[in-house]
Order: sequence, then C-alpha cells, then structure tokens
Amino acid sequence: MSTKEGGDMAPSAADGLGLPLVGERQSLREQVAQALRDALVAGEMRPGVVYSAPVLAAQFGVSATPVREAMLDLAKEGLVEAVRNKGFRVTEMTDRDLDEITEIRQLIEVPTVARLAGTRAAADFEELRPVAEEIVAAARSGDLIAYVNADMRFHLGLLSLSGNTHLVEVIRDLRGRARLYGLRGLSERGTLINSAREHVSIVDALVRGDAGAAERVMSHHIQHVRGIWADKPESPERPERPESPEIPERPESAGQPGNPGA
Repeated sequence: MSTKEGGDMAPSAADGLGLPLVGERQSLREQVAQALRDALVAGEMRPGVVYSAPVLAAQFGVSATPVREAMLDLAKEGLVEAVRNKGFRVTEMTDRDLDEITEIRQLIEVPTVARLAGTRAAADFEELRPVAEEIVAAARSGDLIAYVNADMRFHLGLLSLSGNTHLVEVIRDLRGRARLYGLRGLSERGTLINSAREHVSIVDALVRGDAGAAERVMSHHIQHVRGIWADKPESPERPERPESPEIPERPESAGQPGNPGA
C-alpha cells in the first residue's frame, strides 16, 4: 500500500479486492454499487484509501463509466467522498458511529425477531434456511463479500416478515454503514464459521416458535458488529470501544490501486 500526495493511501495493482464480474440482470451501475457496498461493509475497502474508477472497472470487467456512477451514488449516501483528479476516498467510521449503529439495531431487530416467533408459519422461516446455509458456505470458503451479501439478504428477508417496510429500510441503511474489519482475521483463523452458524440457529429457534431463544441468539449476533467483527474484543455486557483501524503499509507496485470494493 503506498501513500499518495496529501496523505491519502492508494492500494497497489496487486491488491485485488476479489470483486465479482457483473452481468446483465441489473443495470451495471446498480450491480457495481451493491458490490462496492458489500466490500465496504466487509472491511475490504479501507478509510484513507483512494480508489480509482478505472482500476475498479478493470476488476469488475466493465468500463469506467458505471463504476464512476456507482461511486457517485455511494458518495450521496455518505459512504465515500470524491477526491478531485484521483478517485474516491472511503469515509471513516468512528467509535461512536459503531456504538450508535449497534444500539439502534439491538433496539429494533431483537424485539422484532422475537415477536415473529409463533406468529408466522414455520414454512416462512424455512425459506430463509438456504440463505443461512449460503452464509455458512461463504464463511467456510473465505469469500467475505459473498458473506456480507448473503448476511444482508438474510437479515432483511427476516425483518420483512414483520410487514414493516420502513423498519426494513432503516436497518438496510444502518447495515450499509457498518464496517466489519475483523472478518478477514476471523476467516483466516477459521472462526468466522461460528458466527455464520448463528443464522441457522435463528432459523431453528423461529421454526420451533421459541421467542426466547431467537431473542438471545439475535442479540448476541448483533453484538459481534461492535465487537469481534469490528476487529476488537467484546464483553458480555458492553463491547469495548476500539481504536480507529490502521491501514497497513504495503510495498508499492506498478499500476494503480485495486482492492475489494475498489
């Protein structure tokens, strides 16, 4: 990783982000924007790094135009900011931001999921099992962007069973702002799969109609966002306040930046 003019960090060409090739099911702009959101949440794109649209486009296998358009969409959401004549810089997430996101998610998601137990047919919850198993498979293979994408679909699909579309959109926005810098380390240590299996446990509890179990697993699961998933230890009562993540220096190589979500 090299330092550019003005103190910005720029990933080297060798730092591929593992971005997927995009197809034709959605507009290229929408597909690129979603892939970049997933890479941001997974912590594959780091604050202080400037990502170039042409380099990202090469990783996606598309022209630079839909990538620039997608990055402008993310800038409107406050996830990145444009850097004149360079590209886009990832917006930094503060300790307080993570605290507040976790608190709001606990207040909304935990009681909502608990209320679902016993109020919907078991078949409704079983429809989410394939997504939960997809999360486990992504954890096992170490595909963090696929993990985050499936995780988002699982949680939003679960919450949509409440019938409250505004609630779903609030959580969608909050989840899109989280930064799970600890995922890579968990994956490399082989422990991410433990968190992944919690999704299956949530489905199991809801199928049984066990509101208490669903509530406990969901609360513990969300706490990971502020704790180990944010690359910091967590306590049973309140997660510790982590310092801002540091971006490791990497050897400079020929070419422009490139990195997951970049």
